[in-house]
Amino acid sequence: MNFTRENSRKENWEGKMMRKALVVGIDNYPTDKLNCCVNDANEVAKLLEFNEDEKRNFSIKLLTDANATKRKIKKALEIIYSDDTDVGLFYFSGHGFKDDCDGKIVTVDFNEDDYGISLVDIINIVKKSKCKNKIVILDCCFSGKMGEVFLMGEESILPKNTTILTACREQEVAIEVNGHGIFTNLLINALEGGACDISGNITPGSIYSFIDSSLGAFDQRPLFKTNVSEFVSLRKSKEKMSDTEIRKLAKLFLKEEMKYQLDSSFEPTNYPGSKEIGEKDLQEPYFKETNGLIFSLLQKGVSNGLVKPTTEKHMFYAAMKSDTCELTGLGKHYRYMVEHEKI
Repeated sequence: MNFTRENSRKENWEGKMMRKALVVGIDNYPTDKLNCCVNDANEVAKLLEFNEDEKRNFSIKLLTDANATKRKIKKALEIIYSDDTDVGLFYFSGHGFKDDCDGKIVTVDFNEDDYGISLVDIINIVKKSKCKNKIVILDCCFSGKMGEVFLMGEESILPKNTTILTACREQEVAIEVNGHGIFTNLLINALEGGACDISGNITPGSIYSFIDSSLGAFDQRPLFKTNVSEFVSLRKSKEKMSDTEIRKLAKLFLKEEMKYQLDSSFEPTNYPGSKEIGEKDLQEPYFKETNGLIFSLLQKGVSNGLVKPTTEKHMFYAAMKSDTCELTGLGKHYRYMVEHEKI
């Protein structure tokens, strides 16, 4: 990382930014050293700092190894959650410690009398925060304790607009493999676009779903707790369909149960002299460019799970046999969003 960018990071961190993130990774503990946590932190910081289109996303404070002391982490936590920014995010990769009272994230300067920062302390900082959205992501052993300490009896007291995502449950350990923690490797894949929706938004909910579905039955299990009215996007990936395309697609279907009528004039390979279709298989009416534009949009809807042929397996045959296509359940959802001016 060059000198200019480091300065930029520091100035933005201290200033009034709309989205702030503290990213911590520790490998070089005095004992029980780890191998992947600094890699994890560097990669997560890089992905959060900019969206895929290279527009700035989060202002990042990155603390690794010798800089990840208890004092520095606590001070940085208080800064990211100190004002009314849109999003305050804390990510930690390192050792976790479980005692009789609560769990702790282990700081680089731990000792037998003080292993680091308790999850209760982190919770109290989050609870006092005026941030519009508070997010905590922990990749360490026993990190699921973070979710449990929000429980009072059987009632959740998770603060409003707070989301917690942890690598494993309270009794589990977090595993390292191939240069990253298993959890953070999947988190990175999710932030790179694996968990994005059609519009390219990557939310805590979609990240959890992506990670949870990627783990086997005997792997560590992530924990997800949230108390929000709507999910905030953590990163913007390349959109699969633009809002304009989604609106145009939705308007083709006057009602959600409508079946859109096709014919052979929609299929771009159906024209006299076509090399793709033999002469005997050509159908009238032949391809029309205006219908071809509609068909291209419908095909894009099919590839993104919004549209499906009604009876045929492929849209080519639906067009050539003058069949119909219709919205899927997801397509109906997006049509609803357009109809109610949410897209």
